[in-house]
Amino acid sequence: MSESGQIRVFLLDDHEVVRRGVHELLSLETDVEVVGEAGTAAEALVRIPATRPDVAVLDVRLPDGSGVEICREIRSQLPEVKCLMLTSFPDDEALFDAIMAGASGYVLKAIRGTDLLSAVRDVAAGKSLLDPVATARVLERLRDGGQKEDERLAELTKQERRILDLIGEGMTNRQIGAELHLAEKTVKNYVSSLLAKLGMERRTQAAAYVAKMHATEG
Repeated sequence: MSESGQIRVFLLDDHEVVRRGVHELLSLETDVEVVGEAGTAAEALVRIPATRPDVAVLDVRLPDGSGVEICREIRSQLPEVKCLMLTSFPDDEALFDAIMAGASGYVLKAIRGTDLLSAVRDVAAGKSLLDPVATARVLERLRDGGQKEDERLAELTKQERRILDLIGEGMTNRQIGAELHLAEKTVKNYVSSLLAKLGMERRTQAAAYVAKMHATEG
């Protein structure tokens, strides 16, 4: 929080009208300060570290990426920033990814203004707003890890398996390169290869897959 005790909030949404509405709603409160806004994932990755908010309110679907990926990246760089996902549609897959990315909450845009304010305050205070029923459903999926995943895992080389584990820890390609003494471009090639072998398109899927393996092993 700022020295005045206000909750510092950052807004990410590709619709200006939505951003303006949320901004005005939050600005009416004496304990909340909006410190920055962005309409794209690229802008958010630059502006969130620069403004260091307490809470980042992130739209799930963006023209150049996903709010879930922003959440994962920001949480790996600045674990003190709490992420509140905002979406138009309830979606198990996005909720699953959000939980794996370390989001503190997941709310629909249809939420009432007073409830959104409560959500921001609760998340800033360190509470989790993830719906218990939906979370239980996601954890059930984690425990369901089947034989198919094990077969795909066997196709990875030893180095690819190490890189997969590091992706699961939230490391970027650059961080993985430093850890394994590899060029960043080499790491990128390894990541592309292991994603292809696992039948995945995004790093977030690989990270969630690692979490699923650990939950199954546990």
